[in-house]
Amino acid sequence: MDNKTDLRVRAKTIRKGLDISLISANMVNLIRKNESYLKAQNIMLYYPMKYEINLLSLLTDNKNFYLPKVFGKDMLVCPFKEGDRLGLSEFNTNEPCSNPVNPEILDLIFVPALMADKEGYRLGYGGGFYDRFLAKYKNIKTITPIASKLLVNKLPVDVFDCRVNEIISC
Repeated sequence: MDNKTDLRVRAKTIRKGLDISLISANMVNLIRKNESYLKAQNIMLYYPMKYEINLLSLLTDNKNFYLPKVFGKDMLVCPFKEGDRLGLSEFNTNEPCSNPVNPEILDLIFVPALMADKEGYRLGYGGGFYDRFLAKYKNIKTITPIASKLLVNKLPVDVFDCRVNEIISC
């Protein structure tokens, strides 16, 4: 089995060859039919980086949305709606400028991944932000949207890796 560093390189190469716009549109359609999404009212999305699945069209749905914001080694949860101002994080990613709220209000978190496996483990970018966050808030439902070409049977897992409740792939 490849190590996480090699898998990250492979995943990024695969993603560059995918039609992310089409996959994103198909993913949003699948999510809008998903039971966990339909039941949820307070949902944390992620702001997509280049080649990441874009779920921002969900912002038109009648729900409350939030985006993560990095604060030191932690992740804060900040309200976000279409048209809100974004700032650049220390990692050069878009983050909300709104004030954080208590994460316990969340019903559902969409967790990004470079790759995911059929057991619910995901390969992130290596910073551990989501794993630390999810370890604190175990009762919040989690879903990772992933392109089917980036869904594998088994990923290497470390003790600190948190499993997501559901993987949606297309």
